Amino acid sequence: MPTATIFLLVLFIGKLISCSEGAPRAFFVFGDSLVDNGNNNYLLTSARADSPPYGIDYPTHRPTGRFSNGFNIPDLISQELGAEATLPYLNPELNGDKLLVGANFASAGIGILNDTGIQFANIIRISTQLQNFEQYQARVSALIGEEQTERLVNGALVLITLGGNDYVNNYFFTPISARRLQYNLQDFSVYIISEYRKILMRLYDLGARRVLVTGSGPLGCVPSSLASRSVNGECAEEPQKASAIFNPLLVQMIQGLNQELGSDIFVAANAMEMQNDFIKDPQAFGFVTSKIACCGQGPYNGIGICTSSSNLCPNRDLYAFWDPFHPSERANKIIVQTLFTGSDKYMTPMNLSTIMAIDSL
Repeated sequence: MPTATIFLLVLFIGKLISCSEGAPRAFFVFGDSLVDNGNNNYLLTSARADSPPYGIDYPTHRPTGRFSNGFNIPDLISQELGAEATLPYLNPELNGDKLLVGANFASAGIGILNDTGIQFANIIRISTQLQNFEQYQARVSALIGEEQTERLVNGALVLITLGGNDYVNNYFFTPISARRLQYNLQDFSVYIISEYRKILMRLYDLGARRVLVTGSGPLGCVPSSLASRSVNGECAEEPQKASAIFNPLLVQMIQGLNQELGSDIFVAANAMEMQNDFIKDPQAFGFVTSKIACCGQGPYNGIGICTSSSNLCPNRDLYAFWDPFHPSERANKIIVQTLFTGSDKYMTPMNLSTIMAIDSL
């Protein structure tokens, strides 16, 4: 039997088993604005996406706190899992059976380091997100008992997205930032990877057993970098170099962690490679541009933030970037498809479809 046929058969059997066991696996999300689906709405912070035109293509056509014109990456992963979207942890509706779906702990503006995003004031740093995860488990234990809670957490899929802000809103935030004075770019990248490793081990200690860890996107190519740092519309050299250093270091660190733990707990997604595909050849993916944000102002619509007074493109599906920093919903769909089916160029040690098939056996 051909390998492809065996793989599809395994997937089909996996889906049958999944259906017979009832609800889809729980899903937990940690990280920054790429994956925040509304926690910052409940905070006194400038890092919010709770005003139009955010959410213009969401089913309600209203802002939800997602830094997107519509669905973000966690939403689209939930859809692939056959599950309802996880609620923000701070949402008062997250109680009862809704807790069993999982929770989104992410907060726009945060990074690996505690001094990242200090300009946003009140945001949920990663250490607090992990404390909230502990609190979540206590709440679920009161609902279904400790043993079932442990099973739910161990069987869950976890997504964590960190790193980009440590460059954009820390190292590169000012021409002479404290971290720039402390480290060259290579050494800073090695340092934040070592700190990221501690965060991932803490997730493991809290029961996470399948963790998707996304790397940094091509920081030099986002409209914000093009507007502020680009020469002739080319990707800005220094932020792009940061991404090129960070992603391979992340993959290397995750390979080492898995070896140490004796299991493929962590899966690295090379977000730079994924986004480079449609940045280098947007037309091949049906975009008219990967340089100009749909919503913004100034060169490339890359200055400031997206507001009701910003320029707004009429068709978001034709733009790779929604605002100066974040992919459009359609670009997010391409990214999530690659998470599920991408080759080892993008996914280490395996893609999400393979994980789902293995875990269903």
